[in-house]
Amino acid sequence: LDLSSNVLQRDPECSRLEACSVLESVNAAAAGKPLCCPKHEGKVMEFYCESCETAMCLECTKGEHREHVTVPLRDVLEQHKTQLKTQLDAIRNRLPQLTAAIELVGEISKQLTDRKNEAVTEISSTFEELERALQLRKTALINDLENIYSAKQKVLQTQLSSLLQGKDHIQSSCSFTEQALSHGSATEVLMVQKQMSERVSAMARHDFPERPHQNAHLDCQVETEGLRRSLQNLGVLITTAAVGHTSVATGEGLRHAATGQHVSVTVTTKDKDGELVRTGNAALRATVTPVADGSRVVTEPEVTDNKNGTYEVGYTLRSEGEFSFALSLYGQPLRGSPFRLQAVKPSDALPSPDDVKRRLKSPGGTAGHVRQKAVRRPSSMFSIKKKENPIEDELIHRVGTRGREKGEFTNLQGISASSNGRVVVADSNNQCIQVFSNDGQFKMRFGVRGRSPGQLQRPTGVTVDMNGDIIVADYDNRWVSIFSSDGKFKNKIGAGRLLGPKGVAVDRNGHIIAVDNKACCVFIFQSNGKLVTKFGARGTSERQFAGPHFVAVNNKNEIIVTDFHNHSVKVYSADGEFLFKFGSHGEGNGQFNAPTGVAVDTNGNVIVADWGNSRIQVFDSAGSFLSYINTSADPLYGPQGLTLTSDGHVAVADSGNHCFKIYRYLQ
Repeated sequence: LDLSSNVLQRDPECSRLEACSVLESVNAAAAGKPLCCPKHEGKVMEFYCESCETAMCLECTKGEHREHVTVPLRDVLEQHKTQLKTQLDAIRNRLPQLTAAIELVGEISKQLTDRKNEAVTEISSTFEELERALQLRKTALINDLENIYSAKQKVLQTQLSSLLQGKDHIQSSCSFTEQALSHGSATEVLMVQKQMSERVSAMARHDFPERPHQNAHLDCQVETEGLRRSLQNLGVLITTAAVGHTSVATGEGLRHAATGQHVSVTVTTKDKDGELVRTGNAALRATVTPVADGSRVVTEPEVTDNKNGTYEVGYTLRSEGEFSFALSLYGQPLRGSPFRLQAVKPSDALPSPDDVKRRLKSPGGTAGHVRQKAVRRPSSMFSIKKKENPIEDELIHRVGTRGREKGEFTNLQGISASSNGRVVVADSNNQCIQVFSNDGQFKMRFGVRGRSPGQLQRPTGVTVDMNGDIIVADYDNRWVSIFSSDGKFKNKIGAGRLLGPKGVAVDRNGHIIAVDNKACCVFIFQSNGKLVTKFGARGTSERQFAGPHFVAVNNKNEIIVTDFHNHSVKVYSADGEFLFKFGSHGEGNGQFNAPTGVAVDTNGNVIVADWGNSRIQVFDSAGSFLSYINTSADPLYGPQGLTLTSDGHVAVADSGNHCFKIYRYLQ
């Protein structure tokens, strides 16, 4: 047994001295020598005290350890050896996993080097080819230039020679005639007169090409600006940091499919730290194989790249049965993959959230109650169901059922969480506020029906401010009530101004923001009730609403409002200036069928309850769709308010099911 002193020294409790004595004991034991007691000279240590975890001799067992349980050292040694062997086996069993991981990461590293080298080769050959093309074009331009130049020069040279010849003729005729006139005899003059007269008059009449037959225009224009710009952006490097084990797939199609029907699943890619990857192009592959015959691929689903880090995976199954649905990213399985997929005939399929929403009437507010699905009342006063299968559904808790008792609800609306681990629910048709712990345990309820200050008529929105006060929007009393954390009435604000407040939130300045569902506007009050500002009116434009519902405030103090009948989410500055909106009417990613609850996480992502589509969608701070929260195993039925609990989960008022649900939420 080789124990080096530095290993022993790693334990700060173990001094040098102890280390040496331990080594001596170990070496002695290894050599088969009996160990001598340091306290009683000559006595052999044959016993072990379990409470002090130390070896001792017979004298020690009678002395300071007489009250303790002591056993023969031999027995303990065997026991400890067995225990150590088990621990040793456990860590040795990790070696093959580590070896496999080293091989895998090494292989990816090698592939990366190969890809890089291939890319370098490709870049070099592409640019060499471009250089050749440039040279060819240069030669062609110069050739064309030479040809044009030669043609134009030929015309000019012909004209020049014709002009020069004419000039020579005139000059020689002139000098000849002058000479004859000056020096010639009478006879000579008369002889040349006729001949010269004809020649001179012919020359005078001759039409010389005096105007230029060509011009000197020959420029070269090379428009390089566009090409330079193209060259600056020539070539793109495509990569992502996405990895399989953090990326997630959501959608009913992971678990269930009706034969002959197109099914779609959303994949949201993430990096090693679980951060969302915002770009596309990841190598995502999907296969569906029968469980009974894993070697036969039934279908390779079609992958659509949304170019924003999310992908749609669509497939259609022709036969019933159990299938394995595998999703891999760069050859590595996605979180939870492969999924167990059950395909049934359309007639046997469970009702989808789409069918549920068709049965759903109007959301709370003035429209009365929501039609209730048949739910058996549990025998207990209030019920909490806990889900243990996080892959199938992100649901952790389902709290409550229809009724009037504590922990029961009739058409719950707003929901809010406090920083001290509480979830506060506005139970609108029971005219009360109920408070639970983050894990769904009932804590208290308060509120009495009525139209006087401190009473509740139809509580719809609820929020908790920095002091822990509970702020309630009362739709039918047309005001906002403020209660202490233990339910004592403190104040009411907005009376005489509000027509039908639905959602309520508190910003970073402590201002109370109330969404008036009836008047289609947003009020901002100081906590004492003084109006700071209001904005909005009925309509479809940027600063208008059609039945706005709930409101949230992000870390920039911006105000986020769900515009129910305009099927969008609108974002305003702290003083009500319109910034941007997102969403349109429909059932696709990022579309809404009447949005209700809204909340913002610590990263600024916006979570929206899509009431008519009975689902929860997640967007980034700019309004781009990121993912869904998986609610398929226990479908929502007209979700209303939603909030983020202090432990980072999403709580949603499942209004039509008269309960609230808490979902695991991966930020």
